[in-house]
Amino acid sequence: MRRQAHGTSPYEALYGFSRGHRVGNRIFVSGTAPVENDGSSTPGDAAAQARRCFAIILKAIADLGGSARDVVRTRMFIVDPADADEVGAVHGEFFGKVRPAATMVVVAALLRPEWRIEIEAEALVGDETH
Repeated sequence: MRRQAHGTSPYEALYGFSRGHRVGNRIFVSGTAPVENDGSSTPGDAAAQARRCFAIILKAIADLGGSARDVVRTRMFIVDPADADEVGAVHGEFFGKVRPAATMVVVAALLRPEWRIEIEAEALVGDETH
């Protein structure tokens, strides 16, 4: 079984990728930036942008038959190390009970200069160990 989920980011069609991809019981969500439905960037600080990224990610996972409790891996890319604690706190809001394997790295830049964060995720659906 192979399925795709599509979001509203203008980059998906422009760059030729899917928001998420499900192969069997595994879901892979592409790098997700804080993009609103109209293509504009989410305003605000890193926490607001992280919340938007996680909302987009969880919608893609839901569209592919999963939920937040199925998330087993997140990767967070931030441009300012000073944002780590607030981004980590938002991660905890979404996944504090799930506690997936997680990585947060500081990068030199993201695609748009106003973006403070981009996030990837992976989920494993139907794992009986929940």
